[in-house]
Amino acid sequence: MKILVTGGAGFIGSAVVRYIILNTNDEVVNVDKLTYSGNLESLSDIKESERYCFEQVDICDSSELKRVFLKHRPNVVMHLAAESHVDRSIYRPSEFIETNIVGTYTLLESSRTYWNKLEDRNQATFRFHHVSTDEVYGNLERTDALFTEDTPYSPSNPYSASKASSDHLVRAWLRTFSFPTIVTHCSNNYGPYHFPEKLIPLTILNAFEGKPLTIYGDGMQIRDWLYVEDHVRALYKVITEGKVGETYNIGGNNEKTNMEVVESICSLLEKLLPSKPKGVKKYQDLITYVKERPGHDIRYAIDSSKIQRELNWKPRETFDSGIRKTVNWYLCNKTWWRNVLEHPKKEVRLR
Repeated sequence: MKILVTGGAGFIGSAVVRYIILNTNDEVVNVDKLTYSGNLESLSDIKESERYCFEQVDICDSSELKRVFLKHRPNVVMHLAAESHVDRSIYRPSEFIETNIVGTYTLLESSRTYWNKLEDRNQATFRFHHVSTDEVYGNLERTDALFTEDTPYSPSNPYSASKASSDHLVRAWLRTFSFPTIVTHCSNNYGPYHFPEKLIPLTILNAFEGKPLTIYGDGMQIRDWLYVEDHVRALYKVITEGKVGETYNIGGNNEKTNMEVVESICSLLEKLLPSKPKGVKKYQDLITYVKERPGHDIRYAIDSSKIQRELNWKPRETFDSGIRKTVNWYLCNKTWWRNVLEHPKKEVRLR
């Protein structure tokens, strides 16, 4: 296959690109605008591959997308390009509307125009895979319920609302135009190459430097944590074995409170990095509580039984194994994250 991946220089997107190039014989066309979170250094291991090509293109630019489709003629589109940081969506929601809604619409129309001109056999095998989030389902609060593929949407913030809107567009193109789409919703990802303003990388890097480990509210917000390499295995399963028109939820089966996550990182660092920054006796002493974020959901949790049953996928990493791998990666890859923190255009938003 030739797979067009949007957002392939981002955290999950770069993991998708690396997985495909290193584990399959498929070709990848990486389409990325290279905003603050896009980082080509995350693809240094595969950038010289003859099966890899990069196009710096904004998904809102229909003329450039037309050029890319005609030049590369992909069999599959994996749409991961998105603004994804809730904090940023609160302060600058317009960027989320533009990228997540207008960008998805533009990509859908460009893809559909290309698909309509394919010969019958190639048209029948074409797929548009839209990668979404469990946040569109809203807040489970303190219950034992799980998000299923049939859970009604109830987004709580500009980010999740923009992703919900993009999901509806994708399904409308399936229903109205018979355009072959598949949608996946994932839980919170973590792992190597994660942009350092999200909870896990931010906690790791702040601990390295003896800075406050900030936690919103009481830290009892619960998330289902999914190791990024488990996620990309699932995404590849979806484009190769998934059914057009279906939705698949992808979760890690690892529910943890934010406090538990931060405490786990502190405990690991006591063993892996016992030489602490000046003035720090225990990493846990750096934990600091800050004002609760507006519209902060209490709990997300995914029922991933459908993809496990139908596509024979399940996560390989427990939270303990995944977080150890993640902390070790940041310990061993200081050049990568220091380049991010020092880059004048990266604008890392710290709590």
